[in-house]
Amino acid sequence: MAPPQGQMRPGRQLAALGLIFAVLYLMVFFAGASGSWQERLEPKLGLDLIGGTRVTLEATTEDGSPPPAASLDRARGIIENRVNSLGVSEAEVVTEGDRNIVVSLPGQNRDLNEIGNAAELRFRKVLKATDGGEPIQPQASPSPDASPAPDASPGAETPPDAEVDASPDAETSPEAGGEGGMAQPDPSDPATDPSPSPEASPAAAPDTEGPVELAAVQAKVGEAAWAAATGLQAPADFSADPTLSETLSPFGELTPAEVRVLPATVQYNVPYVTCDQLLLRQAGSIRDESQQVVACEGLIKYFLDEAKVLGTDVSDASGVMDQTTSQWVVSLNFTGPGQRAWTELTREAFNNTDQQCEASALGQDGKCRVAVVLDNEVISSPEIQGVLTGDSQITGDFTSATANELASNLRFGALPLTFEPQEAQSISATLGTEHLRAGLLAAGIGMLLVAVYSFFYYRMLGIVIFLSLILSALLVFGALVVLGRQIGFTLTLAGIAGLIVSLGVAADSFVLYFERLKDEIREGRSPRSAVPRAWLRARRTIISANAITLMAAVVLYIVSVGTVKGFAFALGLATVLDLVVVFLFRHPIMSMLARTKAFLSPRVSGLGRAVKTADDETPIRNPRVKEA
Repeated sequence: MAPPQGQMRPGRQLAALGLIFAVLYLMVFFAGASGSWQERLEPKLGLDLIGGTRVTLEATTEDGSPPPAASLDRARGIIENRVNSLGVSEAEVVTEGDRNIVVSLPGQNRDLNEIGNAAELRFRKVLKATDGGEPIQPQASPSPDASPAPDASPGAETPPDAEVDASPDAETSPEAGGEGGMAQPDPSDPATDPSPSPEASPAAAPDTEGPVELAAVQAKVGEAAWAAATGLQAPADFSADPTLSETLSPFGELTPAEVRVLPATVQYNVPYVTCDQLLLRQAGSIRDESQQVVACEGLIKYFLDEAKVLGTDVSDASGVMDQTTSQWVVSLNFTGPGQRAWTELTREAFNNTDQQCEASALGQDGKCRVAVVLDNEVISSPEIQGVLTGDSQITGDFTSATANELASNLRFGALPLTFEPQEAQSISATLGTEHLRAGLLAAGIGMLLVAVYSFFYYRMLGIVIFLSLILSALLVFGALVVLGRQIGFTLTLAGIAGLIVSLGVAADSFVLYFERLKDEIREGRSPRSAVPRAWLRARRTIISANAITLMAAVVLYIVSVGTVKGFAFALGLATVLDLVVVFLFRHPIMSMLARTKAFLSPRVSGLGRAVKTADDETPIRNPRVKEA
């Protein structure tokens, strides 16, 4: 009698399974592997299993819409470069959804909330300066060494590597502001004290609102206040007219988001618009280099000119130790066009071209100052004491970490988007180990329960089920190691949950097969002939059930974010590998067992009364079943 259609040679199928195992574990041990044999067998584990830091950054736009995909991907690359430049190993920076970037540092606990700073560098000439009431008056230089050399002409140029002094406590000295250098205003002047305000504005909350219309702000402050604000020519006008205090008071109730849309002249002239509000504006609020803007250095409010030199004009930046002062500085190297723009900017400031700089903006030697603006804040406003033709340094109260962080942000460029930290998670290594132990324990208990049930109900056939689960587990483990090494797949606690759920999928497939086998025997077929026929009938149902599970995992992976993706990926992976085991092991091994005498024993095989005593393959006739 010819074998039923669909019966295959079990030896070939088992050989194919053996080949798959051989290739997979050769990749585990040799494909991109390094370290000891034990290390090569370690899958890539997530933060919740080994501990570490995870930060989620959300991109914000002016109109609240999702950012362009190209901009989000470019931002991801810049953030990854920043993280790696901090000496962090094995950092993972990925996009999530249409506006999130997730930074993960397995095994390390670090503060990464600042990694998403825009880092938009602008060099702007200071046109006006005020402490909120009266314009700042320039101080006479206390040291004759701080002034340019007597023979320095307005067009004199200084040698390369001049210094940009960003230190708030810099003194006027040849080292800090001599010929060709840049000096800060006298810090002993209370008006130039950069210390934070002791009392924050009640409206000074972070700018997290959506787009704000200028008309809405005008309506909020009222016609009288708006007319008075636009009529101010300088902050001194406020002090000269006491009645303006009450008229302009509604401006003190504006939020940073509302202050952001005010004209620059109103931001500067109205004292109720404080530096607290200006500093809390959304990052990137003053990124337009063609506009005059207002920014603060401590409590000093500056009216700044258009940006003539940008962060993109900086070709390289590095944090270095100044050997003469033993202080950390940020060394700047300009591109060719950037160097020319920098030279022209310092020439304008040194000569005070067209007398743009008012007296309040001049330094101690009567020269204009250039503000170094990072995002919304002035980090330095040195006086230009010569035309600078070379690279420069930003000095200040830097540590090694802060100097290198600033240099990294400048070196890799400004982010094309504005980000707000949404979630910061730090898990200790101890807690991660506990999660791993709990996940493995749950998986072990699940497999044990399936094995106990299979041995109790199917007896000898339980061996087939148990071996199938072992082979599936080995395939999944090898795949996790290879995928973690090749595509960076990280196994998380949610992924372990997906693997545990896949045990139910595997159990469902062998229940379908074995129950179909019982049905065939009850219909009068011998156990040996029932095996291939049961496989033909159960195969379609097994494929359909696994396909539905696989489709659900794919859809869940596409629409989900975060750790849910790990759950979906692990479930889909285990489902595919379960199909491999079903076709290449479970059915072939059942075909081989059907030829044994033990399979014919109801007590041993677990097929119960469905089995009729038979020593040959002659079908047992059932009078109620018609012949095919």
